[in-house]
Amino acid sequence: MYPDHTPQRAVEVHQPTPIPPPAVYPAPVVPVQPSTIPTVASIVLPDGRVVTGYAIDPARPEPVTAKPAVSRAAVNVALGGVGFLAVCGGLLLLTSFIAALTAFIGQLIILAAVIFGGWIAVQVLGTSGGSSGTTVHIRKATFKRNHFHG
Repeated sequence: MYPDHTPQRAVEVHQPTPIPPPAVYPAPVVPVQPSTIPTVASIVLPDGRVVTGYAIDPARPEPVTAKPAVSRAAVNVALGGVGFLAVCGGLLLLTSFIAALTAFIGQLIILAAVIFGGWIAVQVLGTSGGSSGTTVHIRKATFKRNHFHG
């Protein structure tokens, strides 16, 4: 277990001492007499039989505790906070909508420029041999001192 150059040590083993569980004694049962003895009621049925028993009081609901009054200032502050958040959210949505609409219109303008530019390029660079187009011959012109001489 140990290398040869280290001295051997004695190992002490400590066993834990168990702790006894606490003694549990059942609580004595003390009979309790009711504060008042319920009255015995007798009912005569239509056929002449008599039924006797204890009268049962109907269960009474516990009284409702009054809610504390909420101050009108607290209600106004809460409603003002909700309104402020609604306005901020609406402005954020409006700003986003305007930005999206601006980008959409910009893309439409670029698309129209590309289509119109393509149409012009086809007109200018298209084949001139067809009968449907107009052929323009530009003769050699000389520009001297900002005057056109033909």
